[in-house]
Amino acid sequence: MTPPVPYGPRVPSDGMSPGRAALSVTWAALPFLTLGWATPFVFAGAAIWRRTGHLMIASVIYLGLFALQTVLLPDIDTDPGAERLYGACLLTQTVVGCFHAFLVRRRVFDPEGTGGVAGNAAAIGLVRRQRLLRAKARELAATDPAMAKELRIGRPDLPRRYDDGGLIDVNHAPAGVLAMLPGITDELARRIEKVRGETGGFLSAEELSTLAALPPALTTDLAEYGVFLP
Repeated sequence: MTPPVPYGPRVPSDGMSPGRAALSVTWAALPFLTLGWATPFVFAGAAIWRRTGHLMIASVIYLGLFALQTVLLPDIDTDPGAERLYGACLLTQTVVGCFHAFLVRRRVFDPEGTGGVAGNAAAIGLVRRQRLLRAKARELAATDPAMAKELRIGRPDLPRRYDDGGLIDVNHAPAGVLAMLPGITDELARRIEKVRGETGGFLSAEELSTLAALPPALTTDLAEYGVFLP
């Protein structure tokens, strides 16, 4: 099982320099500090700077609310309906605008770092999950081969619901599926299929490499991605 990731405290900078991090927090707090009046300008400035569709749409929406507030302002003392609508606009600009700004502040002030950190974390998480799924599937195959066959572990060519993390059943999968194993070409896949028919199957990656005369460098990957059901 993959060991847990050591805990590391998250800091406001999240990879940004302290000065840039402080600037990003100040920018995100402006909608709240100005009771919503600065919200459209906060997002309009970010949209001009970063030129992303999301920020442009957001700035248009907040500017629309700002314009509505300005139109309603002269009537709030005499028209209860105008007062309620004005209050709703102001609340939206203040609370929603501040939350929205904090949500996107790293994408505004550190888009390269945000993409790299998030993308890398997602990729690492996926690899770890696939490793765990393969380990669980191999354990099931070792303790209950019949169930493993019913679940079609290692058979991506067949309809199934069980996620085995990308295992290939070397003893039963056709050559086209065997070619999905790391380093296995179509020619090697056909050779494995031929030797398998002559010997009745393989017990391990080491035996597979020996009997099918595969390059020794492939053995480790075959042990990781192959499963040898009887």
